Amino acid sequence: MSPYQVVRGPLITEKSEAIRAEEQTLCFKVHPEATKTDVKNAVHKIFNVNVDSVRTSNFIGKMKRRGRYSGRQAKWKKAYVKLKAGEKMIEYARI
Repeated sequence: MSPYQVVRGPLITEKSEAIRAEEQTLCFKVHPEATKTDVKNAVHKIFNVNVDSVRTSNFIGKMKRRGRYSGRQAKWKKAYVKLKAGEKMIEYARI
């Protein structure tokens, strides 16, 4: 997979912005089959920063109903990427 397929985009929430400011940790939405090593290499190649550690968590899709029809939301994966000490924090565009 290319780095742009592994890292799908930044996850911008109040919680992720608080973690970003306090712990120098970024939050990304990543490919569900990506490993921690894949995420580390992808962030290094895309943003040209040194990564200290990566934590991931999987989210299963919930069942949703619309009247008598039911379906499932897509499963996805979140990665917390901590930068090494002295690295410049990444500034990404907010949509």
